[in-house]
Formats: sequence, structure tokens, C-alpha cells
Amino acid sequence: MNGGDEVVAAPGGPPQPLEWKFSQVFGERTAGEEVQEVDIISAIEFDKTGDHLATGDRGGRVVLFERTDTKDNGGTRRDLERMDYPISRHPEFRYKTEFQSHEPEVFFSHELLMHRHHYYLVLVSVFKLLILTLCFFICQFDYLKSLEIEEKINKIRWCQTANGALFLLSTNDKTIKFWKVQEKKVKKISEMNVDPSKAVGNGNLASSSNLGSSKTHLANGGCPDRSFSCLSNDISFPPGGIPSLRLPQVTSHETSLVARCRRVYAHAHDYHINSISNNSDGETFISADDLRINLWNLEISNQSFNIVDVKPANMEDLTEVITSAEFHPTHCNTLAYSSSKGSIRLIDLRQSALCDSHAKLFEEQEAPGARSFFTEIIASISDIKFGKDGRYILSRDYMTLKLWDINMDSGPVTTFQVHEYLRPKLCDLYENDSIFDKFECCLSGDGLRVATGSYSNLFRVFGCGTGSTEATTLEASKNPMRRQVPTPSRPSRSLSSSITRVVRRGAENPGVDANGNCFDFTTKLLHLAWHPTENSIACAAANSLYMYYA
Repeated sequence: MNGGDEVVAAPGGPPQPLEWKFSQVFGERTAGEEVQEVDIISAIEFDKTGDHLATGDRGGRVVLFERTDTKDNGGTRRDLERMDYPISRHPEFRYKTEFQSHEPEVFFSHELLMHRHHYYLVLVSVFKLLILTLCFFICQFDYLKSLEIEEKINKIRWCQTANGALFLLSTNDKTIKFWKVQEKKVKKISEMNVDPSKAVGNGNLASSSNLGSSKTHLANGGCPDRSFSCLSNDISFPPGGIPSLRLPQVTSHETSLVARCRRVYAHAHDYHINSISNNSDGETFISADDLRINLWNLEISNQSFNIVDVKPANMEDLTEVITSAEFHPTHCNTLAYSSSKGSIRLIDLRQSALCDSHAKLFEEQEAPGARSFFTEIIASISDIKFGKDGRYILSRDYMTLKLWDINMDSGPVTTFQVHEYLRPKLCDLYENDSIFDKFECCLSGDGLRVATGSYSNLFRVFGCGTGSTEATTLEASKNPMRRQVPTPSRPSRSLSSSITRVVRRGAENPGVDANGNCFDFTTKLLHLAWHPTENSIACAAANSLYMYYA
């Protein structure tokens, strides 16, 4: 990547489009099988090495997978790279373990109740005052009784490993937890000094004198009667005494994975947590809700520092909310957060304790005459990701993917149209609330491609190198390429954005695929992740985890 306004491709011209192939599926549904709500996957995350993958679901569970194909080559992947040994097989994973991360919890917030009170008062102008007053009190009491925070996992973030143990953060709407997953050896006593069939309690020998005794013995071989006569009368030895005294032998027959919650970070957010992000210093992380971003130390669970607060003095003056936040991958003092107005702010923690002002603001100027009722809704950014080197930021709003250069705040470097065919259907999508779906995005480890999800369990992969025309549509199924749509030979350039030289691609996708199949808005692919070092993508279609490689 260069310092200009475009992403530079690898030497020798733009990279060729990748041919994606099916690799694995976990939790595949049979035809007609109904999906349980608690089984729907809500978060996906690779660790930095790419050897482990974590998923979270709406039932509050975290499932871990581990890579297996590198273990069969006689050494670690790093060792094989040093030997210039080609790894011919694609990444393969297997189920490792799972644990219950979150449970439903009851949460009371005076601040939220006051806002709910405000919303009810707005409705008074529509209906009769008497009826609404009664409804208000009824609903308010029901609300007080049933304000329950669901267990759904919103985000998962891997932390640094230590001593062979895995560490990760998981969060629902209110509570963040720090988990340690480690193998524990199951120890058993394999060799005793006496024949177990003749042992009583913890090593006492069975004989005619004690078998026929009417005295009660404890489990450890003792007697409730503390007189010494009890002990001397009940213990007998074989003729000649015990031939030899051997200590019990303890052996480890097998290992089991144990997940233990190390810390719970709670009671710091009045609004739903939408993001958590690890700092490159390995010691701190941030959590973000609609109005605030808090800074935590991994070792301290009862204290956090508010570093961003966009809440106005009067909530009626609220115009935008925080939608996503992420730390810079290498600069521990820098982080970015996005808003519902389609802007991204870069802040520097060295400037002040409370970062009321931003170091840089990234937003795209609205084209004259293009504003409509849906403009602000579809402009809201649902996810942002830094590139591996921190030079570029990828953002996803409802209709597009945008790639930003942090050294150029005049506009995005490239804009990718994800599903432009939906624009005439925005009214219908607003009516069924689909327009508020939060799609995630991801970048490849080499920074040459980006990916995001769409409807009908489709996801799209775009090439972002100079001159690249790659715009692939894939389906989360065992035949990912069956819905391919021909792409134009050259990307089109937007004349209205010639100052920032924005490249817009992907708009060629119609409302039906090449086979004439209609798109299904009830099946959506919201969550996906790109392997950090290889061209491999994991994505979630309801309760199924699909993996592809190129």
C-alpha cells in the first residue's frame, strides 16, 4: 500500500480473482429442520495466529475450534516456513470445547426508565390522554418486572496466550467476562499397597474381627468413639505382617479442557455494549455502548475510565450514537469509533483523559440532491476494522463497504456497493426492520481483499488493489460459487467524487442471481471473519458455521 489515495496491488499487476472452495461446515441443518433461536451464531473471531476460532451464539455459549492440518506436518507452521516447506492443504478445524459464557440477567437503570418515560409521553399526543395514562402505568410496571438482559454474545476478542492457556473476552449487552481455557490432567490413584477388595475406608484391612464388629466406622477408617481401645481392637494384620510398604501411585490417564471465568467487568454501561477491543499493550481494552466508551485494565474488574462520552445534557438534543469502536493494531494510544451518521473519528488518548475532541474525522460528503428519508438510516456504520498495519480502516454501512486511508480525511479511498439492488426496496426493508440489520466486515491479512455479508446467506469478496475488478458473490453452502453474477471488466469511477477518486464497484448485482433465484431477506449473513494469514473465511448462516478457502 502506498501513501496516495489508492491501495497498491502486488508487483506484477492486480492479483487474479480468487476461486473459493468449500472447506467445512459445523452444525449443518437437515432439510426442513427448524433452527432454535438460542443456537443462532452471533459472533465469530479468529485469534492472531489463526490456529483457533471462537464463535458465540444467542444462547450465551462460546464454542472453540482448533486448527488440525498444521499438526500433521511434523512441526509448527513457523518451523515449516523456515524450512521453506510448502503447506499444501487448506486450513482445517475441529471442535475443541464449549462453555456457557453468559446467562440471562435482570438489569435496572434509572436513566433508561426516565428515557422510556419520555417516549411514552410523546405518544400522548396521538391517543386519548386517559387511555394512554393507564397504558403508561401498566406498561411501566410490566417493564420494571421484565427488564431482562438476554444472554446473547455480542462480541468475542482473543487475548494473549500464556503457559499453554487460551484467554478471551466475551460480552453480552451489559457484562464483559474474561475467560481462561486450559487443559487439565485427570489424576487417578493407580497402585495401592493392599488389595482393594480387602480394604475398608482409607486403607484399613477387612478381617473377621472388624467385619463382625457392631461399631460404626467412618469413611476414613476411624471410629466415632475416640477411645484408643476402639483402634486397637479393630485393626488386624495378616500373619507375618505387611511384607512391604508402598506409597500410592498417582497417574494421569487423560486430559480435559476446563474453562474458568477469571474476571467479570460489570455495571459500567447503561446502554447496550456494541464493541470490545483489545489494546496492543496487552494490558487494557475498551468497551463501547451507544453513548460512551470505557477503558479497562484486564487485571482490574471493579474500575473503568470513561474516555468518550457523547451524551448531551438534554437527551432530546441527541443526534448520533456510537456504533462501533476498535483500537489501532500497533499504536496503543490510538483508537477509532464510528457513529450512526456515517462518520469515523480517530482519537489520541495522549491528548486528554476525556477525549471530547477527535484527532481526525472521516466522513463522505453528501451528494447534492441525494438526500431522502432513508439517507441517515443507511449511512449508519455497523462495523469498522483496522487493516493489519493500521494504515487503513474498513467500514460497513447498510449499502456499502468503504476503505479509508487514515492519512487522507477528504473521503474514502474506495467504495464497494454490496447490494445496490435493494435501493428501490428500502420502504419494505424499513417496514420489516431489516434496514436496521448490522452487517460485519473483514479484511484479508495481506490487505488486498475485503469481505462482508448480505441477504439470502450471501457474502461478497472485493479486491482492493489498484486495477482490481474482483467482486465475487458467494453463498454460505457447500457450493459457494453457484450464485455467481458476471462482473464488468473495468470498475466504474464516480465523477461526482473525482476529488477523492472513489472507486465504486459491485453495483452490477441485480435483484436476482444468474439462475433467476429471488433473494431472501429473512436469511442474512451478518457475521464473518477472515483468517489472519491465509485466504480462508469463516461465516455464520443461522446456527451453521461455514468455512471456505481459496
